[in-house]
Amino acid sequence: MGRGDKKTAKGKRTIGSYGITRKRKSDKPVVVAEKVEKVEKAEKPAKKTTKKETAK
Repeated sequence: MGRGDKKTAKGKRTIGSYGITRKRKSDKPVVVAEKVEKVEKAEKPAKKTTKKETAK
């Protein structure tokens, strides 16, 4: 498990190959999403009561 091992990052560097253990740098820059402020929900108007509900 050293320089000649194809499964380790050290071995990949020696051989000059890439894979899961030694990934290439991406060409695309990393984009960080901007934080979006949460909009509070507007309060709902009070529910109108009907005559049936008040009679109970």
